[in-house]
Amino acid sequence: MLLRQLEYLVALARERHFARAADACYVSQPSLSAAIRRLEHELDVPIVRRGRRYEGLTPEGTVVLAWAHRILAERDGLRQELSELGDGLTGTLRLGVIPTALPVASLLTTPFCEGHPRARVSIASLSSAEITHGLAEFELDAAMTYLDDDTLRGLRRLPLYEERYVLLTPVDGPLATASTARWAQAAALPLCLLGPRMRNRRIMDECFAADGAVATPAIESDSVAGLYAQLPGSRWSSVISHAWLYMFGVPEGMRVVPLDGPAHAPRVGLVTGPDDPPSVLAGALLTVAGEAGVRQALDALLRTYLAGQG
Repeated sequence: MLLRQLEYLVALARERHFARAADACYVSQPSLSAAIRRLEHELDVPIVRRGRRYEGLTPEGTVVLAWAHRILAERDGLRQELSELGDGLTGTLRLGVIPTALPVASLLTTPFCEGHPRARVSIASLSSAEITHGLAEFELDAAMTYLDDDTLRGLRRLPLYEERYVLLTPVDGPLATASTARWAQAAALPLCLLGPRMRNRRIMDECFAADGAVATPAIESDSVAGLYAQLPGSRWSSVISHAWLYMFGVPEGMRVVPLDGPAHAPRVGLVTGPDDPPSVLAGALLTVAGEAGVRQALDALLRTYLAGQG
């Protein structure tokens, strides 16, 4: 059995199309198909359900695919460990990040790259469900995601910070001079929020509901950047995670007001895959994360913005 055959199988399962899988592996389609047939012959089991086109994997093929992910991950781990004995850690760290944590990902990736200049980082903005799948299938080395997720059980988790929610509101708005505001007060404002498909929005909706309110935003966005783009010089207010201030700050003409009352503070952390111990790259990122002081940096940033408002 050749590792290349396993790479072809993983590509086929990911692309669900022979031609696209062949393109991803930089080989011809006949070469990829022949390699997978040889793998079926060597293992003496059918792996791919074939018709006029790719129709999925057989039950045996699903088992082979899971082993292929593990074997290729071990191969990559071997290369990384050997590189560490030479001129320093090499390879590409595959990091999945939920969209609402992207603004602070550099607090980990920058010191990681500074400490390991021969290594690279590939960041993918993914949903919580996509991150769980990516870790389980060895497609990700690590992820920044919400830790209160039952699907992450059994995985190594390192808390980074708790989301603290604040109101961004125009300086001439009714709550601009308030020292704190309640969620129900925020719900009564003209709002721009993340869309309901976003996990962060669903958490916020729970906070509104706990204060007896329902938020009905006039504008919704599927990204933090898209949300912020609506705020400068406008009439809209928004509820944001304090972590977003690290990248986007406070738009001109707006103020930050802490939210008081019922609130759930979900934890965001670094999660590594099911391999134990973690891969060399993931282990190096865990070391960086343990020393980065993300929680302290974000809390200090929020205090600075609040103090600067007078």
